[in-house]
Amino acid sequence: MRALVIHGRLDLREEDVPTPEPGAGQVRLRMAYAGICGSDLHYYFDGANGAFVVREPLVPGHEVSGRVDLDPSGTYAPGTPVTVHPATFGTPEPGIEDQPHLWPNGAYLGSASTWPHTQGGMSEYLVVAAGMVRPLPPGLPLRRASLAEPLAVGLHALAVAGGVAGKRVLVSGSGPIGLLAAAAALAAGAAEVVSTDALAGPLARAAALGVQATLQVGRDEMPDGAFDVVLECSGAAAAVNAAVVAVRRAGVVVQVGMLAAGPHPIALAPLVSKEVLLRGSFRFKDEIDEAVRLLAADPTIEQVITHELGPDAAVEAFEKAKDSDGSGKVVIRLWDVGNDD
Repeated sequence: MRALVIHGRLDLREEDVPTPEPGAGQVRLRMAYAGICGSDLHYYFDGANGAFVVREPLVPGHEVSGRVDLDPSGTYAPGTPVTVHPATFGTPEPGIEDQPHLWPNGAYLGSASTWPHTQGGMSEYLVVAAGMVRPLPPGLPLRRASLAEPLAVGLHALAVAGGVAGKRVLVSGSGPIGLLAAAAALAAGAAEVVSTDALAGPLARAAALGVQATLQVGRDEMPDGAFDVVLECSGAAAAVNAAVVAVRRAGVVVQVGMLAAGPHPIALAPLVSKEVLLRGSFRFKDEIDEAVRLLAADPTIEQVITHELGPDAAVEAFEKAKDSDGSGKVVIRLWDVGNDD
């Protein structure tokens, strides 16, 4: 089968690799779409995602959709459209028994965090555990379904915040995760959703999704104490400080964006004086099921996808995805194998 393979920094190749065979409890999928995530960008442009260095050829891609090709158990018929929960959960620990996404020793599709690396879905075929398969409801196209994983990240952030119904919400950063977090907050009944970014392009995309207002960092003044919940999706230390200013007293800041490794200058005095609750949000537990339902119910979310390219233009796709002003979510439509929506 064909696959897109990262061998190191700026080294992405289309290659022939062995077609995987499903074992007991596994399903083989024929892949249709794969979105390019921030971790994929780091693996390609840096040869590493934080501490996770590409040490062997890595097939990226965890934001995927496709069709069942072979299910030895007979549970899923060939051709069943699906998306995938990309996590393999690790070892339970006391106190987090009900939070498997936080268990140590887990794995994630398209990740160099494990050895051997966990191969991803930018390939013709992908074998996954049957429990990772999520069949799609009628009418949900495969292209839109590739947004289920990043939308689940936004939905999990809402859960970490304690819900946003009837609340004033600020979404800091309007890249793909910020856009999908804003869409999730709107769908969850937030009283107001305001999106920020330093660039005009992302703000225009946020406005198109229906947020009530946008603020351009460096141009517009950030209101002090105006929001019940801030979802910080940019992963910039300066944005964390701004989030603590923007949230009301006893409000909640959820850190969704991953900051670079190492110490960062975070002003904690206002967090203390306002008794702000600062919480981290890591991937998701089972919110992908809600994401699938929401994507089926609201076709407008698909506009987060701004570019679709084929595997022969994969390097161009990664370049476009790196251009946060010019692109939202960039997806690769995988090889033409009869998987039209």
